[in-house]
Amino acid sequence: MLPFLSKKTTDQLGLDISSTSVKLLELTRQGDRFRVESYGVEPLPQNAVVEKNINDVEGVGEAIARLIARVKPHSKRAAVAVAGSAVITKIIEMDASLSEDEMESQIRVEADQYIPYPLDEVALDFEIMDLVENNPDRVKVLLAVSRTENVDVRKDALEIGGLIAKTVDVEAFAMERAFDLMVDSMGARGGVTGIVDIGATMTTFNVVNDGQIIYSREQLFGGKQLTEEIQRRYGLSVEEAGMAKKQGGLPDDYEQEVLKPFKDAVVQQVQRSLQFFYAATQYREIDHVVLAGGTASIEGLAQLVQDKVGSSVTVANPFVNMSISSRVNASLLSNDAPSLMIACGLALRSFD
Repeated sequence: MLPFLSKKTTDQLGLDISSTSVKLLELTRQGDRFRVESYGVEPLPQNAVVEKNINDVEGVGEAIARLIARVKPHSKRAAVAVAGSAVITKIIEMDASLSEDEMESQIRVEADQYIPYPLDEVALDFEIMDLVENNPDRVKVLLAVSRTENVDVRKDALEIGGLIAKTVDVEAFAMERAFDLMVDSMGARGGVTGIVDIGATMTTFNVVNDGQIIYSREQLFGGKQLTEEIQRRYGLSVEEAGMAKKQGGLPDDYEQEVLKPFKDAVVQQVQRSLQFFYAATQYREIDHVVLAGGTASIEGLAQLVQDKVGSSVTVANPFVNMSISSRVNASLLSNDAPSLMIACGLALRSFD
């Protein structure tokens, strides 16, 4: 069984398996500054991953193998993540005097209180957090549980691709870790920040307060809708539409007839996410919004969201304070930065 939140293992690649591509990132650290040693993005076969579930293990593994052959990272060990919707997380209180082995034994004995599945069907891990306020004899423990199949399918895909899965994390925790790199540069420390990660088919909305995610929600919406509209309107293949979306060259009516309605739809999704957050919590406003995912790079989108929601909006770039190896194309990295948040958060596992 692979653990979640596993203990420190150096030299881990961050490998994000998303709906349409596999993204790889390799970081090193010099003093207190990180350095991007290598990175790459490899497209996946159509429907290999649907709504964050891997349907085609061979196809994903072969894409990983192509990516490794092209990028040539120094390590074969990697950290991957499962979607938050595939994980049950709970914060429980335990006796502070217990060793980690004793905590694990107690959690397993009391598992039916926390886990709606048989123990032999789940991967389980925990992380000791803080002392309980006003009670130094108790500690808060973060428990993370996912069905074993969610972990095993990722392990198998990496193995086919020539990698060893050393850590299985949770996407939300990886996002939290990557966001922490950006906090000071955007002046958001101490504020409440909404991170809108717009993938190809799924948008994940996380709210971070004091460095921790306090709210998370997934909804079916993504950049694929823009790609499909380009396909439909201009008679292009999936590949041609995806390329045109990134590189341009579409007819004159594209901006007004196709891109503008999609940008308006993104704004509506952000507004809807905020409404759900306010309805479910005691919060009534948000200080910052961060746009992540490939869609975040659309020109003018951040300003449009800012005008509509009234909070400052930043396009995600976890590499803003990092140095970059000469092997890495800095311009391409900058363009891809918003979609590399999870890969970055996973690569940071080397330095926990």
